[in-house]
Amino acid sequence: MTSGHQTHGAASARRPLQTRALTREAGRARWLLDAGEWRPATADSDAAARVLARLAAPLPARRAAATRTLDTDRDRRLQRILRTTLHHLDAGAVSPPAAALLAAVARAFLPWHATPNPPPAAAAPRYGTQAGTADGLAVPPTEAGEALLPDLIALFAVLASASPPGTVPLTPPVEPWQIRYAGRFRRYGRAAFGVWTAETVGCPACGGKAGPWTVTCDWRLISLGCPCGVVTHEHGLAFSEVWLLLPDT
Repeated sequence: MTSGHQTHGAASARRPLQTRALTREAGRARWLLDAGEWRPATADSDAAARVLARLAAPLPARRAAATRTLDTDRDRRLQRILRTTLHHLDAGAVSPPAAALLAAVARAFLPWHATPNPPPAAAAPRYGTQAGTADGLAVPPTEAGEALLPDLIALFAVLASASPPGTVPLTPPVEPWQIRYAGRFRRYGRAAFGVWTAETVGCPACGGKAGPWTVTCDWRLISLGCPCGVVTHEHGLAFSEVWLLLPDT
């Protein structure tokens, strides 16, 4: 996480990691924590501890396991990091700087959204799914994902332990951002285990669904501006349902 933007995985069938946001938000979080300008609230530290447990999880101990099994174990660990991160991002309990950091981690680990265990239903989110290439199905760059772990473990260890009893939380402001997006947003629901619902979000005034939307976010609230001029934040979309579709800014 030293460059402004990295696309790990040079093989043509590998999905690149998008780390521009991660580089920015991880650096910002380190600076704020070191300077004492961010003293995380309990919700932030608790979420960081849960993500840290996934980041630092050892691989299963196996005897004479096949290479394919070991590769699956490695990818499953990275997939669990993504899913835990998304859970805490979309729960809406953390502060804006913590949400921005969680979102950046999710963006970087997005290639593992469906690998090795894809969502169980056709209507489930398809973030990060790419078509195959001439060389076969696209696969995540496992080595590049694992290379992110040491820096993230160190950062989340600080974040998880930054609020001992008696500490008064201090949350730094986060600059809102705005971006244009031409495309559709899908709102997902889980009616039961393995049963997903999906609905395309439309403008409450004109019914338009394809944008181009003007997306404004302060990590507490996302607003969608329609070309017809109506701005709404009552779209029901989770952070991930918007953030993971946008370019890596």
